[in-house]
Amino acid sequence: MFDFQYFAPTKVAFGRNSLQKLSSLIAEQGCKKVLLHYGGGSAERSGLLSVVRGALAAAGAAFVELGGVKPNPRLSLVREGIALARAEGVDFLLAVGGGSVIDSAKAIGYGLKNQGDVWDFYEGLRKPSACMPVGVVLTIAAAGSEMSNSSVITNDEVEGWLKRSCNTDYARPRFAVMDPALTFTLPPYQTACGCTDILMHTMERYFTSGGNMQITDSLAEGLMRTVIANAKLLVSNPADYDARAEVMWAGAVSHNGLTGCGNNGGDWAVHGIEHELGGLYDVAHGAGLAAVWTAWANYVYKDCLTRFYLFAVRVMGVRPSGTREGVAREGIERFTAFLADIGMPVTLSELGVSPSDEDIARMARLCAATGGGKKGSAKILYAADIAQILKNAV
Repeated sequence: MFDFQYFAPTKVAFGRNSLQKLSSLIAEQGCKKVLLHYGGGSAERSGLLSVVRGALAAAGAAFVELGGVKPNPRLSLVREGIALARAEGVDFLLAVGGGSVIDSAKAIGYGLKNQGDVWDFYEGLRKPSACMPVGVVLTIAAAGSEMSNSSVITNDEVEGWLKRSCNTDYARPRFAVMDPALTFTLPPYQTACGCTDILMHTMERYFTSGGNMQITDSLAEGLMRTVIANAKLLVSNPADYDARAEVMWAGAVSHNGLTGCGNNGGDWAVHGIEHELGGLYDVAHGAGLAAVWTAWANYVYKDCLTRFYLFAVRVMGVRPSGTREGVAREGIERFTAFLADIGMPVTLSELGVSPSDEDIARMARLCAATGGGKKGSAKILYAADIAQILKNAV
């Protein structure tokens, strides 16, 4: 195992009617003016924004609004939010939505508290020294941004677009309101994308060639089994409150660092590859992860055989008979079948993407460059490896 520091400062209000606690949570922040940040019209049509506005008023907090966040949140809207918040004297950011809205709010927070171009932090040119405080009303169980240190933004101001992350503890939300009932109306595809993203956040931490801890493995394996079981339930009954609750809490735990304590930081190659797909083709994040995972797993598993064997036996229920390699391969096959069963694409063609050789070379080169020329822990991947995985995923 590796030494580690664990920091998860977010105050969580979880469960039925947890939205009723929003006013007191806002009041605790002592803020005077809030930027209310959200996505499309569903939050308005459902009446959620009306409730949130009432809670802000009850807390005595003035507010301004900025909607329009899209999946793969855009740098251009982040810049708009920074300008608006500065002009209005905003001192707190409230994100109402899923990971895209939360990530956009975090990016605005970085821009407000630091000098220079906010994109520098996502390119890795500089590190932020602070972030305007963020609170969350969660409507989608997926990204785990409601408790994580992560923010992912897409630069729509450059040709080909670029999707990059900035990860610092400054951006961990102060609080998160999490009512599973707010996710009842999500389309099945979006629910499946969310479940996939949750699983991948733990799998990125699980498939490593570094040290591991037994307790961390047990938490990770239990989380993965739980999400798989409840994702299947939600296919047939989207209004299953208990299943929604299990998935929502799993999303937060999967990306708040708990399932990676004691390892070497995780693999993150699948996320890195998807970021290039998301930047170039603007695909749904969970679907992009699903489309490349099998090709990645088949490419790396022999170099990380013990972890893939344990995943097969402990998570996918494969009987530990025959060769370890055979068991590992069956685990990969069962997980691929699960993704297909919940409606996820398992190849790039199913995702609706047909990259040219030139596009594959570009994505592989950029992906490797974000890691200083290489990616991964299960197997160290260079640009040529990443290109081959993309080709295998077609």
